[in-house]
Amino acid sequence: MAQQQLCGDPSEAVEFFGPKDLYLKPIAKINISVTLPQLKTDGKAISNWEVMEKLRKMVKPDIFLMLRVSKSSMEFIRFEAEIETRGLIKVFIARLDGQSMKLSGFPEVLKVRSAEAKLNFPTRHDWDSFFRDAQNMNEANPGERPDTIHLENLPCKWFAVDSNPDKPSELILKLAFSSFIGEVRRVDIPMLDPYRHENQTTGGNFKTFNFGNSLTFSGYVQFMEYIGFVKAMDALKGMKLLRKTGDGKAYTAEFKVDFDRTRHLSNKSIRKREREKQRLIRLEEERAEQKRREKEEEERRIAEERKRKELEDLDRKRRKQDRLTRKKQRQQVREDRRRGKREQKRMHRKIATEERKLLVAQRKLESIRLITELFLRAKVEKQHQDLQARILELEQEKVRQTQEEERKKLEEKQKKKDTESKRSRQLKRKETRLRRRLLKNWQKKQASEKATREKEQAARETEMRKKVKSAVVKPDDTDSPPPSKVQSVVKCLPIPRYWTPEEYFYWMKDQYPNYQQWYW
Repeated sequence: MAQQQLCGDPSEAVEFFGPKDLYLKPIAKINISVTLPQLKTDGKAISNWEVMEKLRKMVKPDIFLMLRVSKSSMEFIRFEAEIETRGLIKVFIARLDGQSMKLSGFPEVLKVRSAEAKLNFPTRHDWDSFFRDAQNMNEANPGERPDTIHLENLPCKWFAVDSNPDKPSELILKLAFSSFIGEVRRVDIPMLDPYRHENQTTGGNFKTFNFGNSLTFSGYVQFMEYIGFVKAMDALKGMKLLRKTGDGKAYTAEFKVDFDRTRHLSNKSIRKREREKQRLIRLEEERAEQKRREKEEEERRIAEERKRKELEDLDRKRRKQDRLTRKKQRQQVREDRRRGKREQKRMHRKIATEERKLLVAQRKLESIRLITELFLRAKVEKQHQDLQARILELEQEKVRQTQEEERKKLEEKQKKKDTESKRSRQLKRKETRLRRRLLKNWQKKQASEKATREKEQAARETEMRKKVKSAVVKPDDTDSPPPSKVQSVVKCLPIPRYWTPEEYFYWMKDQYPNYQQWYW
């Protein structure tokens, strides 16, 4: 399982998949060999921990990200160390190579040698020779040629969707390689299939796998073209995965890359896995059905066993009761024999009393049955009465609803009638106002025409008076014209104060039949 480490210097990182903040960072590892002295005293050993502490002191102020023993023998100890960046490899080698250390309890000096570690990564010659020498492979079929890479120890959470952060997503894996390398034909993550173990890449011994127990996963990525496969192998060579978090920290994880040697994504293998999966699904369904039948059989057997035990208990109690009854009867017979005739009369009285009690009990039982029957009949009668009352109530409710509907209809009709009456009054008032306005306009027009005629008449009279000034005596108020016939008549008649013009018109017509003649 790959271990995630905190990264302090992500300067060498290359973007791999931006939406998930994934980057590729070069792996920087060196090999350190420490030559051991010959142990002359038995039982004396060299502490690997002490040697590692000496090495850490030699590289200060820098530190090792990881330092572990890769090989140990009587002649030397080989360590594998990982450092932050590749730019520090030469610095670490300069501080370690050719140096010496002295351990407590050993007079000899230990020599230290250091060199850059060679990474175990397949080359083009490896996959070319593998597919050239492999049998039963057709390079024309996808999956049977160098076009698929096998990835191991990838962190699950780094390739998961937000809705399920503990489970890797094939879509995220495909998008990552499509955006970074090129077009991807298909991807496969075995751990997502519950009918495959992550280590079982082809058919065969399948078993269920629970992805919740693992923090890493392995996957297969198949490219459309050979050039995409080559680019992916070149880009992932000597790299480890880096992820930046929202709080500014970065973590790295090493993963293993190899070309597919098992034809995992070939059409034949996919069909084989699908057939095996369907077989396992059918087998699982059959097992579930068998378990269900076994469970039902067990429940039925338990029910029968419980019923049998209950019957046995009832039978045992009955036999016990029979034995007790027979025992009492025998005791009673012996008692009767001892007491003799003296007890016989008392027994007869007791029997008579018991018979009387039995008769009373029978009568009570008959009375109870009779009362029960009467109660049942009363109950039926009461239910019938309730039903009749309910029917009557429903009929009354129906009549009430009918009356209510009729009342509502009458109210609506009366409301409609009132509305029409109100509307008629409003129309009448509008008509009256309109007539009043027309009469007023007509009066104004007549008054203006009359004033015009009077002015013309006055002007003619004035001209006439000027001509005959000497023959006519001028009145005192020559400026005001004489009143007309209409004005003199109207002033003399009593007119009500709140008459409308229409009422006034008809009143004038009744009072003065020749009103139209002299008015015009």
